[in-house]
Amino acid sequence: MKAVVFDRHGTPDELHLADMERPHPGPGEVRVRVRAAGIQPFDVGVRGGSLPFPVTFPQQLGNEFSGVVDRVGDDAGEWAAGDEVLGWAFMRSLAEYVVTGADSIVSKPPDMPWDVAGGLSSSGATAYTALRVLDIRPRDTLLVHAAAGGTGTIATQLARAWGASVIGTASEANHAYLAQLGATPVSYGDGLVERVRAVAPDGVDAALDAVGGQALHDSVDLVRDKNRIATLVDHELADELGVVGVRAQRVPEQLGDLVSLYQRGALRMPIRERFPLAAIADAHRLVETGHGRGKVVVTLDD
Repeated sequence: MKAVVFDRHGTPDELHLADMERPHPGPGEVRVRVRAAGIQPFDVGVRGGSLPFPVTFPQQLGNEFSGVVDRVGDDAGEWAAGDEVLGWAFMRSLAEYVVTGADSIVSKPPDMPWDVAGGLSSSGATAYTALRVLDIRPRDTLLVHAAAGGTGTIATQLARAWGASVIGTASEANHAYLAQLGATPVSYGDGLVERVRAVAPDGVDAALDAVGGQALHDSVDLVRDKNRIATLVDHELADELGVVGVRAQRVPEQLGDLVSLYQRGALRMPIRERFPLAAIADAHRLVETGHGRGKVVVTLDD
């Protein structure tokens, strides 16, 4: 099979396709023929070496996928060849085939496109985990930094589904998009604290940061309880400021909840751009630009 790998840290040009032996499922595992896989900022950080994550070269990438089960190991529950699924496979999802645990996938609804399913699992898990850590409740006001990105898009809709109000930071080009998601948009950058206070005169109860740096400092100025400020990206600054650093907990029941929201029309995941697997370097370059709307995915042929 073909799989995305890199042999050293560096620019997106370090990514390439390698011929690898097709994996075989063991007990409690399934093999999936991948149809789509999402690209996350985490992938970009690991490839570039900015995240202190241990790798073994040649290193695969990718944490989320959608596809069709084509082989089932012993004791893998009721999964069968031909089942359409979405789920997780840590650091190996950007490949033609992936083996993962039978408890790391859920059924894909027939009306959910492959690209949407391929980009939902990890962003969804991150958003769901963060909102649970922040203890988001009805009538809360939640501030989401980078609300137009993949995780921000899901966190905004999930918080709204749970009865909270959302203020989302984004470039002005994405303000109408955030309003469609049910958020009150504000521009990021200098003066953010004053702009948020203007639209939330009763205060902000919690903040979710996907930017780091000044956005996290601004969150401390806006939210009284530091236990209700969480960052997905700047864990070093989180320790310094005494706020929470969040890492996703991958729970199939939570992914099932997100799929149910999608089926009810309460959740959508716009696709920013699609790339073939061979154009993975271009996909990484696009994610590196930031300020995107929705998710960047790679798609694979049948």
